[in-house]
Amino acid sequence: MALAYVDRVILGCWQLAQGHGREVEEPSEVLEVHYRAGFRVFDCADIYTGVEHAIGEFTRTHGVRPEDLRVHTKFVPDLAALPTLGPDDVERAVERSCARLRRERLDLVQFHWWDYEVPGYLEALAALHELQRQGRILAIGLTNFDARKLGEVLAHGVPIASIQCQYSLLDRRPRGDLSEVASRYGVDLLCYGSLAGGLLSDRYLGRGDLGDEHENRSLTKYRLILEEAGGWHALQALLRELRAVADARGSDVASVASSYCLTQRGVRACIVGIRSRRHVSKLVELRDAAPLSDSELGRLEAVRARFPEVPGQVFELERDRGGRHGRVMKYALNEERA
Repeated sequence: MALAYVDRVILGCWQLAQGHGREVEEPSEVLEVHYRAGFRVFDCADIYTGVEHAIGEFTRTHGVRPEDLRVHTKFVPDLAALPTLGPDDVERAVERSCARLRRERLDLVQFHWWDYEVPGYLEALAALHELQRQGRILAIGLTNFDARKLGEVLAHGVPIASIQCQYSLLDRRPRGDLSEVASRYGVDLLCYGSLAGGLLSDRYLGRGDLGDEHENRSLTKYRLILEEAGGWHALQALLRELRAVADARGSDVASVASSYCLTQRGVRACIVGIRSRRHVSKLVELRDAAPLSDSELGRLEAVRARFPEVPGQVFELERDRGGRHGRVMKYALNEERA
């Protein structure tokens, strides 16, 4: 069950969350300008503080009908809640998102599970499937599941429409097993992090190593990925080649970096974060741009091949809570919201 309505660019609204970082504009104004530019798929989550409510208020005040705007959300139970999570908890989470978004039915619920060693994720997905049969959810997706677990979920009889995963020129972990399994079963890959938190943009071309100078946890996370993929030297080499391709296309580094992801096997869309009205024209350009040519892709692949790949399966590094990637994560965001 693929997501027939999805555009090439999905608007990621995590940067509109309360307390995310600096320079975030009024959410309603940011949502409005992008909606007026023709974007019709927004991505949010129950753990993005205030974002589901902001989207719900936007649709109410602007008279946007549910059929005129698709909203993808996520169900991310806290780590401590996993051992006791039951069908009633799943239903309450769906009802809560419906209330915040002011919708009777959720378009896509993307499910995340912090620890595979804790049983219960198949039962939680079965509860989501039951809500889907009742018409309260249109489609079910996964977030940060690897290829083996995706296969397990599908074998369990849960229809999965999409899987959201981190994917960029720096982090190509989905390129192997996950792309193969997803393509085999018609599961769309929805990619976040195509700009690696902004590292793959003109902003960092030619700049010296910034060390630990990061605005928020998201940038810290991507900096750790960069270190796995060759470090600042690798980044500058990739940025120079991205800039050369962008010059030939009359584009910019960020657009080419996301376009690269859109050419990869099984990728249906890039989820690109928004937090202001300033960059809407660039997102329109990305949405409407011609795909990268084989020649352009070859140039990028040749540079990328000079540096190491991020090791492991999708989200494997991040699942090690004692490792440096896992220590960046917050595992109790729903509890913090309460």
